[in-house]
Amino acid sequence: MISDISHQVKTPIANLQMVNATLLEQPVTEEKRQEFLLASSGQLEKLDFLMQAMIKTSRLETGVIALDRKVQPIYNTLAAALGGILLNAEKKNIHVNVECPPDILLAHDKKWTSEALFNILDNAVKYTPEGGTIQVSVQSWELYVKIDITDSGKGIVESKQGMIFKRFYREEEVHDVEGIGIGLYLAREIITMQGGYIKVTSAVGRGSTFSVFCPVNKNLKSCCAVTFL
Repeated sequence: MISDISHQVKTPIANLQMVNATLLEQPVTEEKRQEFLLASSGQLEKLDFLMQAMIKTSRLETGVIALDRKVQPIYNTLAAALGGILLNAEKKNIHVNVECPPDILLAHDKKWTSEALFNILDNAVKYTPEGGTIQVSVQSWELYVKIDITDSGKGIVESKQGMIFKRFYREEEVHDVEGIGIGLYLAREIITMQGGYIKVTSAVGRGSTFSVFCPVNKNLKSCCAVTFL
């Protein structure tokens, strides 16, 4: 964890030091000063996001946070997750279609399951081009509730599908996209801790589908793994 933190904070701290040194040592116009302050604000937001993600990860991994699974509608949990991505989707003119019957009940922790779904949806928005689509559908099966999140993004190369859930993993070609590579890791941890699993289906140039399987029975013990097709 310490190694991960030191690696991730290096860039934003270096950027902040450079901006601060420029403001202290060189005369700048008011316009430039505002630009530098906005840049600093962006780097501080990245650091805050990173620290919050680290705290969540640490608490989950060490068992400090106990998930409180209650039988409740998955509709409300999904709605909370969608609320966090709609603005960014609108900025990119991404059309989000949702099919979720309001009467599907599921034993789950609403707060943390919403966090997991948000992380997957957030990734879908980031890697779906402007004017694209994201399709979300929920089905109730005998043993599981299945949540499919399908995007029209660039897709994931098969050789890299086994790595996308690793903590801080990011493909070289997407380093210009904002993110730190911890969202999918957290999503898998949260779903796994509730007895579920995530399955990924993807093809280059044809988008990706992340299928989240959550057990219906809160006492059900299942094999927790990530399967790739």
